[in-house]
Amino acid sequence: MLPTLRQLQYLKLLAEHGSFSRAADAAHVTQPTLSAGVQELEKILGSPVVDRARSGVILTKVGEEAVRRAEDVLARAEDLVQAARSAGKPLSGRFRFGVIPTIAPFMLPKALPVIRVRFPELRLFLREDLTSKLVAGLKAGSLDAALIALPFDTTGIDTVHISDDELLAAIPANHPMLTSSRVTPAELDREDLILLEDGHCLREHALAACSLEGPRPGEEGSFAATSLATLVQMVGSGLGVSLLPAMAVEAGLTDSAPIAIRHLVDKAPSREIVVAWRAGSSREGDARLLADTLIAAL
Repeated sequence: MLPTLRQLQYLKLLAEHGSFSRAADAAHVTQPTLSAGVQELEKILGSPVVDRARSGVILTKVGEEAVRRAEDVLARAEDLVQAARSAGKPLSGRFRFGVIPTIAPFMLPKALPVIRVRFPELRLFLREDLTSKLVAGLKAGSLDAALIALPFDTTGIDTVHISDDELLAAIPANHPMLTSSRVTPAELDREDLILLEDGHCLREHALAACSLEGPRPGEEGSFAATSLATLVQMVGSGLGVSLLPAMAVEAGLTDSAPIAIRHLVDKAPSREIVVAWRAGSSREGDARLLADTLIAAL
């Protein structure tokens, strides 16, 4: 006997919510029904998948492996359903699309109107989050595609190129560095470098592109921003210098701040903007079609 999709879904929800009651609510079933489903799964596997404790449930090693495999099985099953429903109708029905916050406010305003016109039957669900969480969502099947920036570990996902986004130096107005039309990474390294906080891939892109070590979190005198808008205000206040994506500058992010923008010398550092999807996903065709639409909207 094999586990059912329902049993695997119960286990996945149990892992996500940490309790039988919350998992049952998420599954829209009673707690005894969910508990019975998990027990039947344990009988089929011949091993406990959870340890039941007062503080909640803890997955056993067998349970952790079962959840990992269940996520892939459930994702492929959902792919099958979506593919059948949208057969012959490209980019129609529900499509769950993730976007990182250093791209969303600058690319989506131009792209969404075009997408709505070209694909009127598309129900686009957007999720803005950090790259690591979006990639995890792709692999778990909770997202169909995502708009992210490389370099990033692409194991288990496929991508298609959208554009290259140059990284530009952002410098407070009247700074001595502004006597030159271009600046060097070494000049930036001598200043207080302000970047986004840990978790934002743009932080690592900026440091790697310019071969900089950057300030360590918590280091005395170091600053970090939670968003590009905050980062711009910090630079405009004279707290330091930074690196900004060209798409944000072109969208007017720095227009109201006392900041000057300079290109870096030699080969301009950049990040690669791509649309990503889970390797083997039946939504690959839709993801590629969406990528083509994004390119046309740029």
